[in-house]
Amino acid sequence: MSRFQGKVVIITGGAQGIGMAISRFFAQEGALVVIADIDQDAARENETYILQQGGKCISIATDVACETSVVQLMDTVGQKYGHIDILVNNAAVPFSKDIETRTMDEWHHTLAVNLTGPYMAVKYGLPYMKNIEASIINIASTRALMSEPNTEPYSASKGGLLSLTHSLAISLGKYGIRVNAISPGWIDVSAYGKEGTRQQALLSDQDHKQHPAGRVGRPEDIAKACLFLCSEDASFITGTNLTIDGGMTVKMIYEE
Repeated sequence: MSRFQGKVVIITGGAQGIGMAISRFFAQEGALVVIADIDQDAARENETYILQQGGKCISIATDVACETSVVQLMDTVGQKYGHIDILVNNAAVPFSKDIETRTMDEWHHTLAVNLTGPYMAVKYGLPYMKNIEASIINIASTRALMSEPNTEPYSASKGGLLSLTHSLAISLGKYGIRVNAISPGWIDVSAYGKEGTRQQALLSDQDHKQHPAGRVGRPEDIAKACLFLCSEDASFITGTNLTIDGGMTVKMIYEE
């Protein structure tokens, strides 16, 4: 299929994990994929794979928490191709430690990557996205709506990302830009890392059975949703959040 033939797609954090799947799926659909990632070894590895499969891809070293780096990314892509059709804000850092041991620098860094980064990507990519029916996808998380212990920076950043999504949808609608979010639940990304470090996680039957859908999520589940939300089939969808979690966030859990 070639639904995105000629479309320029930027995926931040596109080298590994969910971002790797998103970049490969867009490439399979004919898009010119730009992998923007701070890990250039992983980015070049994924770029090479896509090219070997007959896709179109470049990688650009990017730190989404750094304004200068984001400006350089958007200007490089915009000036090279003349337009940016799709932006997937996927880059993120996870949670760590607890409120007593976590430093304020760690708090600020998580918000800088997970929330300020997507805002800057849209801000500086906007000149190349106006009036071409562009689409923006923000990869949030079910932890924007529910939490485990010690996830404060991550949950706060993803909650902010959902609010940023509907705010941008209203602000950018006049330019024909649609903005949506996807909130993944438990997605097993263990096999989607750099070669030599990949190791398929050993998931138990209980891991799968606790999901109403009957299994743990896969990166391709998120990639396919990105393709849909950026396609003509979703032309009337903007400002929404699509939860992809196998039904976990609507499941009532009782202790037996």
